[in-house]
Amino acid sequence: MNFSEVFKQSNQLCKVSPDGKYLATCVQYRLVVRDVSTLQILQLYTCLDQISHMEWSSDSLFILCAMYKRGLVQVWSLEQPDWHCKIDEGSIGLVSSRWSPDGRHILNTTEFHLRITVWSLCTKAVSYIKYPKACQKGIDFSRDGCYLALAERRDCKDYVSIFVCDDWHLLRHFETETQDLAGLEWSPNGCVLAVWDSCLEYKVLLHSLDGRLLSTYSAYEWSLGVKSVSWSPSSQFLAIGSYDEKVRILNHITWKKIVQFEHPAAIDSTKATVYKEVERRPAVVSDELSLHNITMGSTLFNTQSKYEICSLPVQIPVVKPDLDRANPKIGVSVLAFSSDSRYLATKNDNMATAVWVWDMQKMSLEAVLEHTSAVRCFLWDPRRPRLALCTGNSKLYLWSPGGCVSVQVPAEGGFQVQSLNWHCSGDSVILLGKEQLCLCYMDTDQEENS
Repeated sequence: MNFSEVFKQSNQLCKVSPDGKYLATCVQYRLVVRDVSTLQILQLYTCLDQISHMEWSSDSLFILCAMYKRGLVQVWSLEQPDWHCKIDEGSIGLVSSRWSPDGRHILNTTEFHLRITVWSLCTKAVSYIKYPKACQKGIDFSRDGCYLALAERRDCKDYVSIFVCDDWHLLRHFETETQDLAGLEWSPNGCVLAVWDSCLEYKVLLHSLDGRLLSTYSAYEWSLGVKSVSWSPSSQFLAIGSYDEKVRILNHITWKKIVQFEHPAAIDSTKATVYKEVERRPAVVSDELSLHNITMGSTLFNTQSKYEICSLPVQIPVVKPDLDRANPKIGVSVLAFSSDSRYLATKNDNMATAVWVWDMQKMSLEAVLEHTSAVRCFLWDPRRPRLALCTGNSKLYLWSPGGCVSVQVPAEGGFQVQSLNWHCSGDSVILLGKEQLCLCYMDTDQEENS
């Protein structure tokens, strides 16, 4: 495993192009495009203000930079660096900007969610979509890029509109049986649209492309409900994480629950492996304590750690949440399926230091990874069953069916990993600190060796 040198970035804005060739990073109001393999700068663009959001077009030819405070969007071309496009939403403001799947239209959501403006880069035509709902996930494109599902709120009722992305005409418009729709998401095969209610009511609705209600699922009433929803890449499973600290898996044939995964504080009888991070401070030899080492903030004083396999029973640390405050830190907030749909990784918010990995073939717990700090981010390798995670310290953690490893990031000055992104090949991970980034190059045989 090798690490690149450290580069600057702002607001965690760093993305690999969809074709995997380029790395775009934002530094204040500048956009820097590098070659992924050499990390040499290919293009440098200057925006009119600090960049709030950055996104590649699907064909990797254009980059969108949004400056929400100014209500501005600038688009840059990789092939023609002199060409540029500026979209000014004016006094109506801007809260969200994104590409359409064809990479030739931009969807801007105005302040107060008054409307969505669709701008065409090719014809300069403008279309308007009214009544978008301000919610957790109110807009989603189907995986094939053909359809847009949009949550709407009008006359105190929730609706969903399905648009055809070719010319933005309305295909279907239907009311949903929700009190306060919180989100919607297409299944990866584009056949089913999952719609879920706010946390005050446990309700998940499954609609077909033509708007028919296929099924309704509710696990319980009169208590905080759905907190997270995720489809498996195969579209066979819908995982629902909720405030009662459980994950329920629905199957795609009957839409009934087939299994329920719980997150107990005491793990006493399981075939799963429980890994615990154990820290140890390196012994310091006196002649290493030179002024140079101290001033450089070298890795000399970094705490090293490794995973140890725990013998049962194991007690997972639990933090009691303040239930009188909004959005209490309890329940399953993050669900992530591996690319082959074989594993599901979960995080229960009141057990913030632990990540749980479930085997979807055996429908059972495979592993629990317990850390010394709260887990900030975890993501699956897009090509193989390998999970990368970080906890806000100077380490990268990896799990695969073969085992676990904790790796020290060797950057000077104590690089604190806040979040991470995989390269689409799975051969490298981009590690993001507060104002820096570096690349970690994987040994592709690592999961066999770990």
